[in-house]
Parts: sequence; C-alpha cells; structure tokens
Amino acid sequence: MKRQHSHFNVVLRPEPEGGFTASVPALPGCVTYGRTLDEAKEMARDAIIGYIESLRKHNEPIPTDQDTLVTSLDLEYEQASRR
Repeated sequence: MKRQHSHFNVVLRPEPEGGFTASVPALPGCVTYGRTLDEAKEMARDAIIGYIESLRKHNEPIPTDQDTLVTSLDLEYEQASRR
C-alpha cells in the first residue's frame, strides 16, 4: 500500500489534576489524554491514525493542517470583579 505523509497540529493543554489533553484541530472531536507530554503525543498519534482509518472506511476526505498557519497571541485585559 502506498504511504502518504500528512501534517497535523496538536494542541497540548496541561490539566489541573495533572497530565495533558491533546486535541487535533483539523479533526473535529479528535481529543485524547496522556499523563506525560510524551504519552499525550503518542496518544494523539494513535487517535489520528484511528480517525483517518474511520474516514477511509466511510470514503470521507482526509483533512490536514498542511497549509494552516499557527500563531499565538498574548493579551492583557481587565479581570472581572468578584461579587
């Protein structure tokens, strides 16, 4: 079977109770969790592979983040007062 290379951005967010949630913006609902950064990345890889397999099974197109530009913004704003 011919191999294809794709690019997916993964957002890793630390959780208050520990560990990291990993989400893949190009694949809606593709979210997983790992206790460490390495585990979260590996779980994301597995989740992406499963997601792609499901898309193929249903003859759906496979989106990627190949042409997506990623940036971050730092904002300063007033905190809401507590009542």
